[in-house]
Amino acid sequence: MTMKKNIIVICVCGLALLLAALPAFGQMDRNQGIIKSALIGLEYEVKAGILIGGTSPLPLPAEIREISSYNPTLVVAVEGNVTKWLDKEEKWGMMVGLRLENKGMKTDARVKNYGMEIIGDGGEIVKGNWTGNVKTKVKNSYLTVPVLGTYKFSPRFRMNLGPYFSYMMEGDFSGDVYDGYLREGNPTGNKWIFEDGKSASYDFSKNLRKFQWGAQLGAEWRAFKHLNVCADLTWGLNDIFKKDFETITFAMYPIYLNVGFGYAF
Repeated sequence: MTMKKNIIVICVCGLALLLAALPAFGQMDRNQGIIKSALIGLEYEVKAGILIGGTSPLPLPAEIREISSYNPTLVVAVEGNVTKWLDKEEKWGMMVGLRLENKGMKTDARVKNYGMEIIGDGGEIVKGNWTGNVKTKVKNSYLTVPVLGTYKFSPRFRMNLGPYFSYMMEGDFSGDVYDGYLREGNPTGNKWIFEDGKSASYDFSKNLRKFQWGAQLGAEWRAFKHLNVCADLTWGLNDIFKKDFETITFAMYPIYLNVGFGYAF
């Protein structure tokens, strides 16, 4: 079984366990361990959500002339976290979590002199500058640790802010080029033309950075006694590609909004 299948199984099992456990959580007030945690200012939560966003340079460079299409794809996150309240009123606190998440998208763009390494018919790599259309598929799986400060504005509403740190378990950054031409080596090199339905693939997955970090801003609203409605914006602050990767000449950052539900013990 591949890593991708393992991740899908873990996500499905996590969601199933969350749903199966909800009826029993109503009895948690009787649990001595939970009571003791509440007395020392600890609060536990499990969350599940859907991510919407993409991986993009900021701002868009001159090489990207037009975004023809964008598909956020279906990507999910499952998280468990604990909050330590730092005052008696339980307004200020620190939250640490562990999140299993996928980040992905599909785009089609029109570019000019875009750094590219296409895969030839014989498996050879041809590097140069591409002018034409580029289809890109991104699907990365991460184990993420958010470390957030939290402030409770009211008994039902609070916001979180702080850094997150991610380890990429599996990465895919690949696609195709079509309706254009590649100048081998530099913008004036030999010209490889792709037209009349011809295309070539590329794959930069091996060049993705394993460790990533960024900032997270979130909000939670207590809809019921234990059920929260959550939204978290994560903004990557380092390039998704390794430092020595020079084919794409600009940095790219993952920017995603995670919208979902949480259960607070």
